Amino acid sequence: MPLLASTIYSPRSWTAAKPIPRTRLPQLFRQSSSSTRYLLRTPAASAPREVPTPIVFVSSSTWDPLRRKGQYILSEDPRFTCLELDLAHLSGNVSSQELMKHYESEVASHIRLLSIPFAPVIIARRAGALIAQSYISSYPATALLLISPPPANVVLPRTLLPTTLPEFTFETKFPCAVMCTNHERSALEAANRLWKDPGVDKIVVKDDEAVMGHEGLMEIEQWTDELGI
Repeated sequence: MPLLASTIYSPRSWTAAKPIPRTRLPQLFRQSSSSTRYLLRTPAASAPREVPTPIVFVSSSTWDPLRRKGQYILSEDPRFTCLELDLAHLSGNVSSQELMKHYESEVASHIRLLSIPFAPVIIARRAGALIAQSYISSYPATALLLISPPPANVVLPRTLLPTTLPEFTFETKFPCAVMCTNHERSALEAANRLWKDPGVDKIVVKDDEAVMGHEGLMEIEQWTDELGI
């Protein structure tokens, strides 16, 4: 069973916008001028209800090898509008802070240009969790879910973070959760800032297959349902 925190926070305020017209939504990955690829899906016509809060899946093939093997399983959830981003890598001699700002700007740009109507739920996994946290430090979100995040920024190799990147310091005054496997839990307990935060929900599943499969999907659906999303 997930170790869910008892307190559920209210989402940040947002400004309502017009719904996204279905006729202009891409059904396959499109590539933007920045070389970032994106996929936007709308709720299925057969869905029992349409959730107004969208989900944004933040990833980069450079940062998440699993990303090359396929999309997030949740992007097929029939209830949600889902935007999946495969962010372009910033080449050249840059610092980790510059790299994070690049990724953060790419996420914000696509959310804005694709007219995402409400502050989204942000989901990221593994090293991509750093990109999500960089975005969340500057922009509003309804909720944040990190799947198997690194215990700390310092553990990432120089191929991903060329210079030292301080830990993020955003306050968890909105719903946050961390999902991990049983074998990842001890490392997160020892070093992960969000895992140590009593206001962050913890979801533990048995193994990597469960994270990416039906069990992980059911846990995330339960979490969003308990938040009232």
